[in-house]
Amino acid sequence: MSTNRSQDRASSCTFTFSDGRRCRAPRSDGHPYLCAFHARKEAQALAGEKAGQDIAFFLSGDYVSAGDLTFALGRLFAAVAQGGIKPKTTATFAYLGQTLAQILHLAQNEYITGFGSSSWARTVGHNLRQSGNRQCPPLPKAPPEPTSTEPAPQPSPIAPPVPKTGSNSAPN
Repeated sequence: MSTNRSQDRASSCTFTFSDGRRCRAPRSDGHPYLCAFHARKEAQALAGEKAGQDIAFFLSGDYVSAGDLTFALGRLFAAVAQGGIKPKTTATFAYLGQTLAQILHLAQNEYITGFGSSSWARTVGHNLRQSGNRQCPPLPKAPPEPTSTEPAPQPSPIAPPVPKTGSNSAPN
């Protein structure tokens, strides 16, 4: 009888609740150690974590541009649509995104007042280049063309056009 219990435990979900109890549901066919319910919960948690990393990536620089904020909110929308982030968390992120968007204008005005518009333009340009490298890393350089020991083919000389003689070629 004890062998049946050990076999039952081997084929059951390995999830442990906070009070120490173990889930008794059978393992899912699609997951090596969890039941269908806990496997779905685990997948949602992993998707939420991945979405959080994607969103944080665009907001991790020294400077947050409107483009960075747009990319981050786009990732947020995609994660919500795929079920990776809960609606309550989404509402909080949307509120924070709205606040950041409003602060961008205040920060610009404050900087221009303190340092001038030309300094603002240089700073934004510098930071956008850095931000662009984060969003779209530069393409790898093309390998150099192989050098050959054979001489390059020379174009054939072209003879100058010969003027036509006759009554139709002369201007009247």
